[in-house]
Amino acid sequence: MEKAAAMTSLAVGEFVLAVYAMLLAFGGIIGYAKAGSRPSLIAGLASAALATLALMTSFQNARLGMGLGALVALVLALFFGYRFAAKTRKFMPSGLLALLSLAVALICLYPIIR
Repeated sequence: MEKAAAMTSLAVGEFVLAVYAMLLAFGGIIGYAKAGSRPSLIAGLASAALATLALMTSFQNARLGMGLGALVALVLALFFGYRFAAKTRKFMPSGLLALLSLAVALICLYPIIR
């Protein structure tokens, strides 16, 4: 039963990481389309690529892949949290991405520390 629970939490983590990667890419594309922001496009696609790399790594080595996914999400949570708190004070998109990234980091860490 314990092994089934561990596999379920890993599958949930991988699913969340896949959705997160898509949202990061989509956010970068939207930032470029709406504001013509190349930095948003590049950062969104690069972050999505790192999240996808973490996801692919998790298929071979769950601890390494989920750890990398948690690291990517934590770095983005800190970045967006800083932008929200110190710069924009606007919940969208910085505050939302900070909370989302923190949640993804915790979900990715769960199968590792379990």
